[in-house]
Amino acid sequence: MNSTSPRFLKLPEHSHLSLRDQICEAVSAAITSRSLAPDRPLPSCRALATEFGVSRNTVFAAYNRLVDLELLVSRDRSGYFVNPQMVGAQKSVDADARGQNAVPCPVSFQPNDLMPVINPLDWNSYPYPFIYNQIDPDLFPVDSWRECTRQALGRKQTPLWANDSVESDSPQLVHQLRQRLLNTRGIYADEDEILITLGSQNALFILGTIFAQSGRPIALEDPGFFGARNAFRMSGNELIGVPIDNEGLIPSSIPTGCQLVFTTPSHQFPSMVTMSLTRRKELLATAVEKDFLIIEDDYEAEMNYVAKSSASLRSMDRTGRVIYVGSLSKTVSPGIRLGFVVAHKDIIREARIARGVMMRHPPTIVQEIVALFFQLGHYDSHLANIERRYKKRWHTMYTALTSHLGMLRHTASEGGTSFWMTGPDGFDASELAICLRGRGVLIDRGRDYYLNYDDNRSFRLGFAYVPVSKLEAGVQIVAEEVERLL
Repeated sequence: MNSTSPRFLKLPEHSHLSLRDQICEAVSAAITSRSLAPDRPLPSCRALATEFGVSRNTVFAAYNRLVDLELLVSRDRSGYFVNPQMVGAQKSVDADARGQNAVPCPVSFQPNDLMPVINPLDWNSYPYPFIYNQIDPDLFPVDSWRECTRQALGRKQTPLWANDSVESDSPQLVHQLRQRLLNTRGIYADEDEILITLGSQNALFILGTIFAQSGRPIALEDPGFFGARNAFRMSGNELIGVPIDNEGLIPSSIPTGCQLVFTTPSHQFPSMVTMSLTRRKELLATAVEKDFLIIEDDYEAEMNYVAKSSASLRSMDRTGRVIYVGSLSKTVSPGIRLGFVVAHKDIIREARIARGVMMRHPPTIVQEIVALFFQLGHYDSHLANIERRYKKRWHTMYTALTSHLGMLRHTASEGGTSFWMTGPDGFDASELAICLRGRGVLIDRGRDYYLNYDDNRSFRLGFAYVPVSKLEAGVQIVAEEVERLL
């Protein structure tokens, strides 16, 4: 059988059927299980005869018998194919067949504390998907991205990404990050202080892995980013929750003995409050006093509509204690899966080794496309566009919340792409989420952001995906259900 032929076609053992009928049985079983691609020909009579050790006439007779049974079709000069009608009919029974023939897993897993994403897979089919980490696809710069892709795929550019880069990163992308992104946050880093990752989630898992051996716990905001919580738990770290207030993480509540403290100072995830300059200075001083490092996730730092962006912790750090994590998920697209870490070169060296063990390096072709996206000015143009669009949505959303959801409290924010709402004692945001889903509205329930899932009064409304023309109508539906529950 040639290399493109399916190798699972085997004659049944100890069969009393004729050779022709045995071949019919093997092929029909493969058709029923949908193991044969409908757009590819079956093995030729010669190839299958050689594989089975039978004559070509026997295979020819079997194929023609299956044509008579309407399981196969014969196409002149092309060979034998699965009958398209069989493919359509089989789809209706696939689900039942999978259930009946399911093989139990040979191992069992203990319950874990990881927080999975609970939104439905078809979230974008809902009229009002007020959920986190989504972007409006209409704002994606398709033409600019296509041009960068075309250039990256050119003959002159191919050597930059076609070979295995081992554990290195695209020098072009690192250069563009230094010049066009990091310096806007007041960060100046050498090439050996930057690591490219598969988004911020991957960055946090790598950092959790290299620091887990210390045996010291990681402190993080509570409520906080459940992706960080998952990454640190999965890499074997003990976690300690630190409360927040209207200025962000409270440094005085950080216990002694922590190795790392994770924070989202630009827009606290999920409350969206911005850490004050005084609080930032206090956190940096506490890091020296209690001997811990800070992981700064600069979440949505670019999205500010009321005040200028605050200085990053990394730009204020003079002791090398701040590890800066960034991502292109909110500014370009979550599907690109590119992020980066900026830290002391010794930390980056260890992180690069850990990344190499996990996956060697992020796809180099994507790195080169993104580098061109920066270099040709497309990123700056796109960022200005989404800032303008999101600013309009933010103000529309703020007005709608003030008009219709005044019975709830929403934290004061200066930007971002979501609002954090909190009800009175006894309010059940989980029940609200269930009721709203039935009316085409998706929200993020607040309990999932707490370390111990012990506060159910809050929920989050993200507006990046919902068109501005639909925002108020969606908020009105939310208000109706809130009033009913209250």
